[in-house]
Amino acid sequence: MRRLIRAWVGLGAIVAALAVDPALAQVGGAESDAAGTGGGRLIGAEPVVQPQVERRELEEPHIDAEDIEIGVFVGLLSVEDFGANLMTGARLAYHVTEDFFVEASIGRADTEPTSYERLSGSVSLLTDAERRYGYYNLSLGYNLLPGESFIGRDRAYNSDMYVIGGIGATRFAGDNRFTWNLGAGYRVLLTDWLGIEAEVRDHIFRIDVTGVDKLTHNIEIHGGITVFF
Repeated sequence: MRRLIRAWVGLGAIVAALAVDPALAQVGGAESDAAGTGGGRLIGAEPVVQPQVERRELEEPHIDAEDIEIGVFVGLLSVEDFGANLMTGARLAYHVTEDFFVEASIGRADTEPTSYERLSGSVSLLTDAERRYGYYNLSLGYNLLPGESFIGRDRAYNSDMYVIGGIGATRFAGDNRFTWNLGAGYRVLLTDWLGIEAEVRDHIFRIDVTGVDKLTHNIEIHGGITVFF
């Protein structure tokens, strides 16, 4: 009888030990995760900081699929030896790819007398017709830095900075002169069909009106409006 009682007591102790060990293991593991160097945390614990990021809705205009651009512009043309003159012009461009475009442009201005003519008072190097300055160019442009321009907090417009260069002819002082042109500009699209642009360009050609044959740099600065269709 005593042997039977001892057997039952021993079996109960074994069962109790098996039931307690898993619970102790779980508690010990949780404490180890909470205090260990691994940065663990208790399951279900809420983060201290709740990030709240508000996303703004921005409408971005896109150039129409046809990629044809027509524009007009007005600005100043500094003709070497003939002062800074008001000029007007027009441009037609075709955007071959997202980066490259080709452009044909024309411009005209009426130049001022040279400093020599003003000082002499009676000498006139050119007739009124010869003082009219006109050019046409065929150029290749590259959109160097496409991006966005922000006005206020809620409005963003597509924009790009571009470089451009090409060849053409300048009609001035009674002769047509082969001309190189180099420049850079900045364009902002206000809608999907309307944009504004500002540009500076150098027209390079040879001239001998003052008696010396020399290479001249004639700087043009203008702003304009362009339409895409």
